[in-house]
Parts: sequence; structure tokens; C-alpha cells
Amino acid sequence: MPADQTHISPATPMGANSVAGGCTFRVWAPRADEVFVSGSFNEWQERSEPHRLVRDPVGTWSGFVSGVTPGDEYKFFVVGGTTGFKRDPYAREIAAPALNCVVCEPSEYPWHDAGFKAPPAEELVIYQFHIGVFFAVDAVGHDRRQGRVAKFLDVLDRVEYLAALGINAVQLLPIAEFPTKFSQGYNGVDLFSPEYEYAVEQQELSAYLARANRLLAARGMDAVGLSDIAGASKQLKLLVDVLHVYGVAVLLDVVYNHAGGDFGEESIYFLDRMRPGNQNDSLYFTDNGWAGGLIFAFWNSGVRQFLIDNAVTLLGEYHADGLRYDEVTVIDQHGGWLFCQQLAEAVRHARPAAVQIAEYWSGDQQYAVRPVSQGGAGFDYAWSHAICYAARGVLAQAAGGASAFVDLSPIRDALRQAADFGGRAGSVQMLENHDLILSSHDWPDRQPRIAALADSSNPRSWYAQSRSRAATGLLLTAPGIPMLFMGEEFLEEKFWNDSNDDPNHRIAWDRLVAEVPMQDFRQFVADMIGVRRRTPALNYGALNVFHCDNFARVIAFHRWIENRGMDVVVVVSLSEFANRNYAIGFPRAGAWHEIFNSDWYDNWPNPNTVGNFGDVTAGGPPLDGLPSSTTVTLPANGVLVFAFAG
Repeated sequence: MPADQTHISPATPMGANSVAGGCTFRVWAPRADEVFVSGSFNEWQERSEPHRLVRDPVGTWSGFVSGVTPGDEYKFFVVGGTTGFKRDPYAREIAAPALNCVVCEPSEYPWHDAGFKAPPAEELVIYQFHIGVFFAVDAVGHDRRQGRVAKFLDVLDRVEYLAALGINAVQLLPIAEFPTKFSQGYNGVDLFSPEYEYAVEQQELSAYLARANRLLAARGMDAVGLSDIAGASKQLKLLVDVLHVYGVAVLLDVVYNHAGGDFGEESIYFLDRMRPGNQNDSLYFTDNGWAGGLIFAFWNSGVRQFLIDNAVTLLGEYHADGLRYDEVTVIDQHGGWLFCQQLAEAVRHARPAAVQIAEYWSGDQQYAVRPVSQGGAGFDYAWSHAICYAARGVLAQAAGGASAFVDLSPIRDALRQAADFGGRAGSVQMLENHDLILSSHDWPDRQPRIAALADSSNPRSWYAQSRSRAATGLLLTAPGIPMLFMGEEFLEEKFWNDSNDDPNHRIAWDRLVAEVPMQDFRQFVADMIGVRRRTPALNYGALNVFHCDNFARVIAFHRWIENRGMDVVVVVSLSEFANRNYAIGFPRAGAWHEIFNSDWYDNWPNPNTVGNFGDVTAGGPPLDGLPSSTTVTLPANGVLVFAFAG
């Protein structure tokens, strides 16, 4: 007799799912001759008749096995093609060292985030980081990463830091299980399973539990127990939970254009094949390569559903607040536009508030964010390098010194391009990201970090600090969602990579403790983020770049809420000298508060801040196409933000 069909119906979820008295198993393998489920519950018998799954007309094999409980390990034994043990593509967890699948019960984790609501997408300030290299320093300063990657729970030590910085969303580089020792995350093969190397082993867990419970108790939340956080999936949930408790949304970077690099005989690549050596005959993949792996077969509805199910699971079971889709360009170029549309609509149906961000570089980027009804992919935001490349070009010119020519028109054009996305659909803007400053890339794919670009001879000099403040201030007042990369907030100048065997590319947390310029810059970033989050026009507002003076190295723009006012004027100077009595247009006559002055952070707090003593009054003649004007004092390499006071 084959496996019991109790609890089995067309609505039974894929993978392993606990039910009363046992567990259901389902796997899609339409060309298999037979499929069995084997595991710790049947002594890993390969072809046990009571564990032979039953095939339905579309090639999905199912069965109920009594007595199976969460924590049990299993695999499928697939007969036909490359016969042997195969991992469940829907496995929620993979256990070392045998890489067995683990039965998980999603409802077991005791969430504390019922009161958390992610900010509207327009109000996000994103911080991008990589779990494996971000932070792993113990209480006495010893680096725990020697010989291993950092863990999900190592990030707990930085939660208060991130909350104090003021960012309200983190974007984790991909966390799906990957086969190599170190990884950026873009070669995952088990998409439903968090990387098991990011999990803390049981013998180390007590110390992490104490940290977690301290953070929860500080916000009036109940403690968690060891059983609540055993394994990678629960530890990822704990990290998301604590970040939510501290007001930080979580965006996950997902890779749906390709999988792998290294696969292994038990992986999704070999799950259901007629014969080895023919990539075209893989159930899940084409024979087209990308980034060392293989591109998904988007023509296959079962493959599309698998990827959509993954997205919905991350949002549901892990409480993720949004997804960033890696290289949608590649999906588009390989027949996946329908998949993109189905994905966007399925995610919006499952979690309407979840933000969907596409990395899309082909042709008109706005097709990524146009509604499906208009032929677009239907995502909410698209990555943009407009401000990134414009700001970098201007910084490189300014680094030539006081006599160098600086052309600010690319900044003007980039700001307008960012504003042109308009409405809810828009762009994510940045100065740095994981691709741009990866140590293994070559020019032009690899470019300097902002502090090093601002002054290559000394990334802690006044020139480096002040120029970096100007560029960062521009990013944090521009249209679109701003994103920072780990370390950018304190003038990190080193490239990064995913290997903890390379201390020359680690984030300099130890230097942040000791170096005042890094501390001052972090304070600048935190306060600048605070201004953005408190000022609606900087999140939702329209844009008018009304002043662009290459001779003086000054650019200024007006932001406001249509039909509501709330006017803000931002002035950025890349002159190496203070500029006094500088005439500039203002959109309204009257008093304007100087609500931010970057010069305050030069040896913060700077007792000799160059500025306007907190206020200016616009009452002069029309200028710059605006109805009023006044003269202002601009600090060298400075950012000023004025808000209309009436």
C-alpha cells in the first residue's frame, strides 16, 4: 500500500507540513517513475512501500505519514532519470552535515510584532547589509568570525545601533541556503531554507538567547526560550521579530532569475531529469547560464508557481515587509515578463502593503513599475543609479581641488530623473551598494567608496568628511527611497567581500569606537535621516531644481507637497570656501528656518558653524524663476535645509 492519502487534496501545501498526527509531503516531479519519502522516521529506507507517494495528473506526488513531528529530517527518494535522494525544493530548513531537510512548524515561533506596521514605502530609509560579514564582535571586542561567517543572531548586537541611526528598513542580501563556504547570497539552491551557516549551533545558543531577551524586555516583551530559536528558520524569525519590535522593517533580497553555481546531486537541478548532462532537460532550468548558475525555465508554469510560492512564504512565515528582486533584467531577457507580472500581482494579493523593488536596467526602467494593465511588471520601485553616478562624477571633479571645474548639471538632471518616477511607483536611490564596491569586481563595475572618492589620499580628512556630507545630504533630500550600504554611515573606505578570511575588507567597527571623524559622520547621517523622516516634502514632495551654478559650485532645489505647501529648500555647495551673501531664489516670501546645517558636524558639535543663525527672511526680488529671494551664507562643502515658517 502506498502512503496514506489522509489530509491530501489539491489544496495541500507543497513540501512537508505538520498536521494532526503526522505530516503531509508533496513534491512536483512529473517525469519521475516513483517517489518515496525517507527520513529519521523510517530509518532512511529508500523504497519503503508505505512511504511511496501517490502521483496526481499533473505530476505532483503526495502522501501523509503518521508520527512525523517538527524537527524530523527527511529527503525524497526519486526513481527515474538521476535516481537517488533529493532535497525537497520547498524545505523550510536544511540541516548540516548531511544536508537533510527538516520538518518545520511555522506557527511554533512566538512572534512579538503584532503592533508593528511598516512605514509607507515613500517614507523608507533603507540600510543594506550582508549577514555573514556585518557584525560578530563579542562583549570584550573579540571577533567571533574567525573561521566562520557571522550569524543571524549576531545582528542582535547591532539592532539598537540601527534604530538609533534612524533607518526604518534593512535590506538583507540574499539569505537562501547556498552551497559554498562564503557567499554574497546570489548562488542559492534551496530557496525556502535560510542559510544554515547563519544559524547558531545549540551549544552556543544560550548566550544569544540572553541578548535577545534583554532586547525584548527593554520593549516590554515576553522572553523567548531555547526551543523557540533552535535552527536557522527560527533564528531568522527572531531577528525579524526584534527588528520589528525596534521599529525597523525587513526587506529580503530574492534571486528569481537563476539559481546555483554549485548544485550537488541532491539539489533542485537534479530533482526530475531524464538523464544527466542535458541542461535543457532540467525541470526547473534552461541551459542558459547567469552568474555561474542556470536561469529558471520561466515558460514552465510549475516553475513560476514555485518562485511565487517562495515570495509569498517569505512575506507570510517570516513577516518580511518587502522584497527586492535581483536582476529582473535577466528574467525579462529570458521570457519571464509574464512571470514578473504574475509575481507582482500574487504578492500584492497576499500582502498588499509589502513593497516590491526591482533591479531592472533594460531600456525604460519605468516599465518595471508600470501597472500590469499598461504592460509593466507591476512592481512598486526600481533601483536607479541616476544620483549615484551623477554624485560620484561631481565628487571626483571636486576632489581635484579648489581650482578644478565642477559640472553640477548631471546632479540637476539626476534629481529630475528621480522625480519623474512620480507617485507611489518610484526609484530607490543610492551612492553605494553591494555590487558597486565589491572587491572582486573590476572597474567600472567596482568604484571607490564615497569617503575614498572624496579624498583618495586621506578618507578621514576634512575634505573627505565635508564632501561626503554634501553627497550624502543630497541623497537624503532627493526624491526616491534612499539606501545606505553597511559602513557608509561612518566613512568606511574599504571595499567589501563575503569572506571572513579576509580582514582587510571587514567593516571597521573597531575604528568607529576610536576615531572621532567616523563618529561625527555617523551623527551627521543620523540627524540628516531624522530631518528627512520629520519632513514630509522630502519623502512625498514634488521637485524643482531652480539653481545650478557651476562657477560657485552651488545647486539648490525646492521640494513641497502639492496643494499643501510644507515647502523646503535644499542648498548644496561643493566650494572649498564659505560663500557669504550668496543670492538665491525662494519660492515664498517670508521667514525660513534653517532646520539643518552640515557644518555643525565638522568636529561635532562645531562651535564655529558657518551658517545663518537659524533663520533667513526672503523678501528680495524674483530670482532663479522664483517669486522671491534673499542672501544666505553657505558653509564650505555644505548642505543647508530651509523650511518655510510663514
